[in-house]
Amino acid sequence: IEEGVAVVTVGGGNAGPYLDSLRRAGIIVIPVVASVALARRLARQGVDALIAEGMESGGHVGDVATLPLVPQVIDAVDLPVIAAGGIADGRGLAAALALGAVGVQMGTRFICTVECPAHPEYKERIVQAHDRATIVTGTRFGHPVRCIRGPFIKRYEELERSGCSQAEFEALGTGTLRAAIMDGKVLEGSVMAGQSAGLVSDVVPVKELMERTMAEAEVALRRAAGFIAP
Repeated sequence: IEEGVAVVTVGGGNAGPYLDSLRRAGIIVIPVVASVALARRLARQGVDALIAEGMESGGHVGDVATLPLVPQVIDAVDLPVIAAGGIADGRGLAAALALGAVGVQMGTRFICTVECPAHPEYKERIVQAHDRATIVTGTRFGHPVRCIRGPFIKRYEELERSGCSQAEFEALGTGTLRAAIMDGKVLEGSVMAGQSAGLVSDVVPVKELMERTMAEAEVALRRAAGFIAP
């Protein structure tokens, strides 16, 4: 608010407690939602748009996939809806537009850009990922997180299965995202990334990624139009 930021996205649950102060400052608020129920609640509270994020995304995730979630959120609210989760190229953008979304949010793909300050080792783990490279941990405690598999995540998974307490589980994970993304300790840290990591094969400037994504989407949309043309 002090810096005059024009648009704020809010994740990690219910954005309700922050809405009044943000809206009084004239800021456009676009929360991330992982369910229809939360989308409806936030729509009633007066947000400007929504990001419907499926469980394919990286980091903290819900339990509904992008393909069924996005159209259900669109049907439930009278707001612009941005699709997220599992999208990394123009084909994903075209698919989201076909579902009725006004655009997409790509997280994992934008980590692998020149401008992103993430450590090169973090980016390389995403580039080298394949279709089954990610795993979700933390489900037992109601805070599922998707990361790329590795030695640390293996220990994390084993601890969760052992019947540990939530405090023990959280203690093991404290600081591990920063260790991976800022310090490059990708074997000892939490490499959060979505299932779209398997679609990422290079690190490019943002401008190139944007132009490439739009060109791919145009090709995909023309192809789709050819299938349904009379």
